[in-house]
Amino acid sequence: MWDRSFYEELEKKREQMYFSGGKDRIQKQHEKGKLTARERIDILMDKDSFVEIAGFQISDVPIEGVHGKEHPGDGVVTGYGKINGRMVFVSSQDFTVMGGTISKGNSRKICNLIQLAIDHKAPYISLNDSGGARIDEGIYSMDACSAILHANVMASGVIPQIAVVMGPCAGVASYSPALMDFIIIQKTNGQMYLTGPNVVKTAVGQDITADELGGSQVHAEKSGLAHFVYDDDENCLAKVRELLDYLPQNCENKPKWKEYRNIDWSDQIERLIPDNPRKAYDVRPVIFSIADNGSFLEVQRDYARNIVVGFVRIGGEAVGVIANQPKEMAGSLDGKASEKAARFIRFCDCFKIPLLAMVDVPGYMPGKENEHNGIIRRGAKLLYAFSEATVPKITLILRKAYGGAYLAMNSKSLGADYVFAYPIAQVAIMSAEGAVEVLKRRELKNADNPDELREKFKKEYEEEYYNPYYSASIGMIDEVIKPSETRKRILQAIAAFRNKETVNPRRRHGNMPL
Repeated sequence: MWDRSFYEELEKKREQMYFSGGKDRIQKQHEKGKLTARERIDILMDKDSFVEIAGFQISDVPIEGVHGKEHPGDGVVTGYGKINGRMVFVSSQDFTVMGGTISKGNSRKICNLIQLAIDHKAPYISLNDSGGARIDEGIYSMDACSAILHANVMASGVIPQIAVVMGPCAGVASYSPALMDFIIIQKTNGQMYLTGPNVVKTAVGQDITADELGGSQVHAEKSGLAHFVYDDDENCLAKVRELLDYLPQNCENKPKWKEYRNIDWSDQIERLIPDNPRKAYDVRPVIFSIADNGSFLEVQRDYARNIVVGFVRIGGEAVGVIANQPKEMAGSLDGKASEKAARFIRFCDCFKIPLLAMVDVPGYMPGKENEHNGIIRRGAKLLYAFSEATVPKITLILRKAYGGAYLAMNSKSLGADYVFAYPIAQVAIMSAEGAVEVLKRRELKNADNPDELREKFKKEYEEEYYNPYYSASIGMIDEVIKPSETRKRILQAIAAFRNKETVNPRRRHGNMPL
């Protein structure tokens, strides 16, 4: 029999590992409304499935007297386990140990974990609660942060990466979530910034709180960094489980098919979309009406609200939806909306998720401010993303489809596999008012009654061009359908194009607009 002292030593080491930061700091974590690193993992993972890796590791920088060497685990818990029966790899920063700061040692743990996730073709989830680079390790900690960022980039497009920010995420360390696919931020404690309030005050003389600088609301509404915001740790972790349900394990797989009830609410669409093109409406109920069981997981809901993106299931298949939102800016496109949609499209293309564009767009938002803010280069990102995507691409024209903005919304010539349109759809180079002013300028200038003549020309233009049949006659639209047929026809199209194989021209990679 082995000497019992071996087991006693093991239990002692395990206790040191589990309470590495000390029970007092764990209590302070709870007082802030935050769970500990291990409690978060317990909630996130399937029961008893988590296996820890490198739990006894300590700080190992060759600097005399560096604080942190006495803390097993070195401020981060890493390992693997299952979520809804699927293998995932998880790192969870431990704020009770040196504020969860990134060291040479715990960076090595995280980088090794990401490489394992790549090798085993499984998602990587990062639970963030850290003060950033560990200052007393100097350039070693800076180098450590860089290694993590490199690992994130190498995993990009290979496996899904999800970051959950449930405390501070400061300095260069904040770039790691930014390089991942989705960021979920806890509403009250989650913060992300490159330079903290004290540095901002010293450098530029601004008095600002951490929440005002980089709180959840800032990143949800202004920077666009946050994809989801939830009230507490538990809800943030629940959202990870829900999000994963729409995603595949890796770039070689497709999302898992899910059983569904074939309930069709398409017959309600006619009531949801006004036939008056000037009247606003919310596109979300239209999306719900064609989704399995009314499922829709919206992404970046509070940012660039003039476009809606998110995941639905149609016929059991996960589908990425990109829809203009007529209740915000009449659904017109601007730089923020273009970038938001472009990144979502590229994610879906990485992981074999079909795309459905729902179009009701009057054009690009006009004006000096929009031009000066880079609408040309930023709008080009949306054109690039749809053109580059090789997954099945379906377009449904709900109502307006004008000019270059329509082209950017997955038009036929941009690479859409199939384009549907409703009978009220209007596909034109611009609004009737604008077209008449350009085409009939001379006649209007010389007319005795220009207003009456303008209305006549406008009506003639609308009758000739403001219907989907002219566009269908020249191949821009494949089929005009009734709203009640929507779910059925989209479901058929997704099934038809499920095994689509498209290979872009051979090259190192394209050069996406800035």
